[in-house]
Amino acid sequence: MLFSQVLEQYNWDEVLDSIHNKTAADVTYALTKQNRTLEDFKALISPAALPYLEQMAQQSMATTRKRFGNTMQMYAPMYLSNECQNICTYCGFSFTNKIPRRTLTDAEILQEAQFLKSKGYQHVLLVTGEANRTVGVDYLENAIMLLQPHFSNISIEVQPLEQLAYEKLIKAGLYAVLVYQETYHEEEYKKHHPKGKKSNFEYRLATPDRLGKAGIHKIGLGALFGLEDWKADSFFTALHLRYLQKQYWQSKYSISFPRLRPFSGGLEPKVAMSNKELVQLICAYRLLDETVELSISTREEVNFRDNIVHLGITSMSAESKTNPGGYTVEKQSLEQFEISDERSTEVITEMLRSNGIAPVWKDWQYNWQ
Repeated sequence: MLFSQVLEQYNWDEVLDSIHNKTAADVTYALTKQNRTLEDFKALISPAALPYLEQMAQQSMATTRKRFGNTMQMYAPMYLSNECQNICTYCGFSFTNKIPRRTLTDAEILQEAQFLKSKGYQHVLLVTGEANRTVGVDYLENAIMLLQPHFSNISIEVQPLEQLAYEKLIKAGLYAVLVYQETYHEEEYKKHHPKGKKSNFEYRLATPDRLGKAGIHKIGLGALFGLEDWKADSFFTALHLRYLQKQYWQSKYSISFPRLRPFSGGLEPKVAMSNKELVQLICAYRLLDETVELSISTREEVNFRDNIVHLGITSMSAESKTNPGGYTVEKQSLEQFEISDERSTEVITEMLRSNGIAPVWKDWQYNWQ
């Protein structure tokens, strides 16, 4: 059974109504449990849970420290190309945007790598637009093999691929793949992805299944908050996580929390998500699953990132550039979206240390210096 068959058993509006109908009694019951169900998760992301946010935060913090210690995994994105054949309403790389396109050469990739290495990074996330002819499997395999001697951990966020392609990239040194469904609401998904391969909702939905079958070490999930109601999308992400953990138990899993950010062209969120609601969601995921990695990016603003480092997040980026070559090669090329936290790696790592959290550059090496 693929996840698409699981998803067919649910109705979006009924799920959303179920979340909104959760009561204070449902929330308090969920908070007393050790092993929580998806129904408990609904209660924890419901409006009824907001008065219990402090209790959720305390439990989330204790659970995170028990499982991960006082640590924060540091990573950096490296954008390799802004070539894209898709039309997406929310992305600066969309095919219809009349922008200069750029794909990094081998020399430029290594130049960007040298900058990130100088900052201490050992975990790098390679990002491209979705353009199979320009940045297809061969290009990605070459980039991974170029970078493999320089980094201990290489992940990608690129177009969905076939299982055999993932197996090929794993052999080259790939550790993890991040593939966000954007929204699990099929009709709304099609509105925001009218043309290009990404318009195929089911193909994208089945990508984590192909990854699991390929034997990938880690799969990253998430929804883009703002396209639809965040509560329903978060429930379906949790449903997806539970399904994958059962089917492909050898793999690790992570969840990210991207909210719509401005880009050239802009898209206003259909359903806004407040900072308080995002804190609620982070805590709810941690209380649902103490093993899942939770990641926050530089999309979020400074004070928010500083205040959530204890509440469930286990990995974060710093000093990110969302344009190809943005660190050293071509600093002025168009970004995929605007970042909010523009502080240097050094400033952010000092913030973590001042909060008693050790930045982790490798899985097995803590750095307090």
